Amino acid sequence: MGQRTPYYDTHVEAGARIVDFGGWDMPVHYGSQMEEHHAVRRDAGMFDVSHMTVVDLEGDRVRAFLSHLLANDVSRLKVPGKALYSCMLNEQGGVIDDLITYYMSETFFRMVVNASTREKDLAWIRAQAKAFDVTVTEQSETAMLAVQGPNAREKAASLLSPEGREIAMGLKPFCAAIIDNWFVARTGYTGEDGFEVVMPLEGAVPVWDRFVQAGIRPCGLGARDTLRLEAGMNLYGTDMDETTTPLESGLAWTVVMKDDGRDFIGRAALQAQLDAGVPRKLVGLVLLDRGVLRGHQRVVVEGVGEGEVTSGTFSPTLSASIAFARVPAATGDTCQVDIRGRLLNAKVVQPPFARNGKACIDI
Repeated sequence: MGQRTPYYDTHVEAGARIVDFGGWDMPVHYGSQMEEHHAVRRDAGMFDVSHMTVVDLEGDRVRAFLSHLLANDVSRLKVPGKALYSCMLNEQGGVIDDLITYYMSETFFRMVVNASTREKDLAWIRAQAKAFDVTVTEQSETAMLAVQGPNAREKAASLLSPEGREIAMGLKPFCAAIIDNWFVARTGYTGEDGFEVVMPLEGAVPVWDRFVQAGIRPCGLGARDTLRLEAGMNLYGTDMDETTTPLESGLAWTVVMKDDGRDFIGRAALQAQLDAGVPRKLVGLVLLDRGVLRGHQRVVVEGVGEGEVTSGTFSPTLSASIAFARVPAATGDTCQVDIRGRLLNAKVVQPPFARNGKACIDI
């Protein structure tokens, strides 16, 4: 038996298929992964993401600490509630985790990290925080729901007070606020608009039922994976890890090196890789022949070399098989993928594949 979120019994009662996910017993779907996927692209769906870890960072030098800890630049965070996506690197430039950091005040930042990396993340953050006298507090007595889709914000906000509803609907993308004792962030992992809501554990379970009554469909990890891949969003441990750098994981945009005085962890390794030439890149693939792309399939680029599919699935939005693949930097517009001993043709594209309910590429 794995760890369970406060919504575990609710999932079981709703007929969810439960699977192990990073040591957690989580719902993969409630009957139809395809219908759940379309619900998010077309209307509103919700995901139990209470397995994610909320970490509060406090201290007079917390901004300096995060400037050292993260590859992205927290100096960009100037308005309370503003969020920043970043990688947290080791000295070799490998990705320990990808995470979101929220600026609440000059002495208080909030961070949300991945469930599967919780223990190593907390150990790493606490070890680095000592030199900056920053207090690291895991908020373990919370639940978290992600409500996503074109109608998600309006439906979710209907549960708030009139004043809270106005604040929530006025939030800009990648911003957050404390509303009616909830931490409400206009963020997500699906390529659709919506909220991620952190709430106190006490009273959290009835919120699920209220969201359902508001017309928000429960969705499992299966739909979350197809949605995030369509949206061009990496999955930690699959598309990048401690053996790969952001520069070869499609995440160069999250690395800020223009300030020569900011010596963040892993910077020297990234600079060395840039100087030598980044050997690999993460690209999107669309399969042109009949088949399904899956992780670890071999990618063959004629005259260049080989790579590997990192994430692959059938895209419900595009009705096509899509994937991320790490390939040689010189890879062009086409390649082949080894599927059960057959080399099938694929088109190399720039993700995302689909967002905001629409296709982003031509097949």
